[in-house]
Amino acid sequence: VQLQASGGGLVQAGDSLRLSCAASNRIYSSAVMAWFRQAPGKEREFVALTRWSRDSTLYAGSVKGRFTISRDSAKNTVYLQMNSLKPEDTAVYYCARGTQWATQTNEYTYWGQGTLVTVSS
Repeated sequence: VQLQASGGGLVQAGDSLRLSCAASNRIYSSAVMAWFRQAPGKEREFVALTRWSRDSTLYAGSVKGRFTISRDSAKNTVYLQMNSLKPEDTAVYYCARGTQWATQTNEYTYWGQGTLVTVSS
């Protein structure tokens, strides 16, 4: 399974971006798809997740109300809509696939290569 993340870029505070993560194979209903991010000098942290077969979602407190995770089953793609971006959202964003409803990185087996989001003030 390969995950290809895209959509990052340089934006100003308050702007929006939509990240995409396309899977090379069909994503099964039992899968959990998640987004994590890693800022320079910091550990990778959980952002959002969704179960592939349901509309269930979970967000980190720092992004709740601003970010939305969604999926397109026909395209085997998961999205992260990011609104009202802040400078502290600057990070490399990674998508990941696992099977557990979990926020820890070690629960995820497959990872995308990351896409850089830079938010200027």
